[in-house]
Amino acid sequence: MASSSGNSSTSTKFCGSEEDLQLLMDQKKRKRKQSNRESARRSRMRKQKHLDDLVAEVEKLKKENNEILTGVKITTQKFLNIEGENSILRVQMSELTKRLESLNHMLSFFNNNNNTITSTSTIFDSEFYHDYNFMNHHHINMCLNQPIMASSNHMFEW
Repeated sequence: MASSSGNSSTSTKFCGSEEDLQLLMDQKKRKRKQSNRESARRSRMRKQKHLDDLVAEVEKLKKENNEILTGVKITTQKFLNIEGENSILRVQMSELTKRLESLNHMLSFFNNNNNTITSTSTIFDSEFYHDYNFMNHHHINMCLNQPIMASSNHMFEW
């Protein structure tokens, strides 16, 4: 009997320890499941934060891109305006250059024909002769004997 009670207590202890072991394993399993759930939740949170950061970065880059495009449009418009002004100024400069060449040619003509005009004054009417004598006045004569020079530095100052 002693052996039978010993066997039953051993058997009960063994069953008790199996139950304890099962409980312990279930508890570990629950802990592991809980830990896995927490890990998965943290992973989802990291992914969501990363996604939010990427969306914010996309919005920031879109805004920068729009600012750059606006700047390019403004710069292009300014360029076109200045290019138009330059075209007008080139035409004006060409016209003024032609006028300057014409005036220099006239000046050269008057300087080369100075003696001819005074010696053959009878072929000119008195009004022209009077105007020509006025041009021969000392101050004007000094100016007429000099070629007309133009400088790009002061050409368009008004």
